[in-house]
Amino acid sequence: MQKTAFVAILGCPNVGKSSILNLLLGEKVAIVSDKPQTTRTRIMGVLTEAERQWVFTDTPGLHRPRNKLGEHMMHAVRGGMEGVDACLFVTEATGGATLRPEEELLLRDFARQKQTVILALNKVDLLENKVELAQRIALFARKYDFAAVVPLSAKTGDNLDALREELAALFEDPALHISEGFFFPEDTLTDQPERVLAAELLREQLLRLLDKEIPHGTAVAVDRMQENTTVAGEAILDIEALIYCERESHKGIIIGKNGAMLKQASTQARQEMEAFFGCKVNLQCWVKVKEGWRNREGMIRSFGLND
Repeated sequence: MQKTAFVAILGCPNVGKSSILNLLLGEKVAIVSDKPQTTRTRIMGVLTEAERQWVFTDTPGLHRPRNKLGEHMMHAVRGGMEGVDACLFVTEATGGATLRPEEELLLRDFARQKQTVILALNKVDLLENKVELAQRIALFARKYDFAAVVPLSAKTGDNLDALREELAALFEDPALHISEGFFFPEDTLTDQPERVLAAELLREQLLRLLDKEIPHGTAVAVDRMQENTTVAGEAILDIEALIYCERESHKGIIIGKNGAMLKQASTQARQEMEAFFGCKVNLQCWVKVKEGWRNREGMIRSFGLND
């Protein structure tokens, strides 16, 4: 019998939630960078194997909001926990006997809602000894009765199979009322529209190339995305994207000397898009200033960042 399990992926910024989602799916649907708060909205990824379908919801990293965009991101986290069968709580294997305040709050939410939770301790490749991992596991075990605890590395893929096994075990848990039937067609990968995916792939490169506060103050909107054919008869996607930033000085940095930074970001984004869409891409980018857009509800909505 076909069944669908809904699983929310939660945790603090930079713990590897999006990397784990991409690994589980075998495809890239969520952008990744070393900057905190890379994920801004809930991103759904769908994995279908035989009679089982998992609908994963990747959520923004838990943090204290400093603007209206941050408030919407935290609404997305809370909304992501509603109506799911289980949660995948991602934290770092490093850190010893220290919990972040946001993790303490999340654990209390789990207890209040009596959630079934799998704990994933990511970045075991950074551990210098196993004693620290044992301390970390003992710390979390004292805080909550997890359905399973899985140390792993999203970077190397180490122990990912163990996580897959624990996710499969959800279907055998009599306490869970797993939905019968598939919620999405078997070939569905994500609920993200192609324009949003293209915009995120460009924003990913800005996050990787720019420093400090500048990348957090950027947003990308794809104004035009059209399929065409080259002279040689090859399929090509013509994409026009607008990069928004909050200050005129930031605009100059994004463009760079003689346009070098913008060219580098757009070239790398185009290569990512071609790999994802499976065809040639002609990407044109422009930069505009929208001061304080992260505190403007209208702009947040226009970028699709309201929950």
